Amino acid sequence: MTDLVAARRRYAESLRAAANLRSHALVDAFARVPREHFLGPGPWQIMVPPPNLGPYVTTPDADPVHLYQDVLVAIDAARMLNNGHPASLAAWFDALELAAGDRVLHVGCGVGYYTAVLAETVGADGQVTGIELDAELAARSRANLAYLPNTLVQQGDGNALDTGPRDAIFINAGANVPQPLWLDRLTVGGRLLLPLTASFDETETNTHGLGLMLKIMRSAAGYGARFISPVGIFPCIGARSLEADRHLRAAFARGDSDAVRSLRRDRHEPTDTCWLHWSTGCLSTLA
Repeated sequence: MTDLVAARRRYAESLRAAANLRSHALVDAFARVPREHFLGPGPWQIMVPPPNLGPYVTTPDADPVHLYQDVLVAIDAARMLNNGHPASLAAWFDALELAAGDRVLHVGCGVGYYTAVLAETVGADGQVTGIELDAELAARSRANLAYLPNTLVQQGDGNALDTGPRDAIFINAGANVPQPLWLDRLTVGGRLLLPLTASFDETETNTHGLGLMLKIMRSAAGYGARFISPVGIFPCIGARSLEADRHLRAAFARGDSDAVRSLRRDRHEPTDTCWLHWSTGCLSTLA
């Protein structure tokens, strides 16, 4: 029989190396959380992540060891809905600089696997709330996470459900602009990570999109911002519009995303320091 404890530790250490992880607590969380608990009985349909993205391959049997690789695992293959790429999620969680006791919000929690990783990282004194729009997935996530007392799952719109102040927020779906509620609920010293994406289909905003992962850091003086990595992801329903999609696509086309330094929340006329402007603020090149 496979030694799953050893398999999980090898998997976690492989993620440490692949994503250059700094957080020991995060690596230990990946070594503790049983991925098979969240994905149901095998065999499973798995996929090698980009840049070599290919068709699903069915595992040869139901041994959970197959899940402890850096692969996507189908939740609903017909919709191309997957339990995401471990090394990418690990790198993004590392960028959140999670600490013991942090209050974390996970929008788009799916079946709860990565919510559990967040919960294990912040420890028993921390708290993680997952929000999932899909009612069936929310129910699965709630049941899957029942063994972790520091987690809570709510079904609904992650742009509108107010879960209170948060030290870290992770948005697991693509938006056109940061939503006001996320910025409002970020504590001073808090970190927000969200995929800023433009849709593949220029006539339909709620489709898969490509873009960049944006990190926002709140301080007493305002909001710092920078892009940290490419991302391709499902849309965040309610956080997109065709007009915002067009503006974002044009901003990406300029190729100067590394100039972004801050986020402004004051109403102002667009200037040459506005990398991406919207009605109530902008991503700015000003420090």
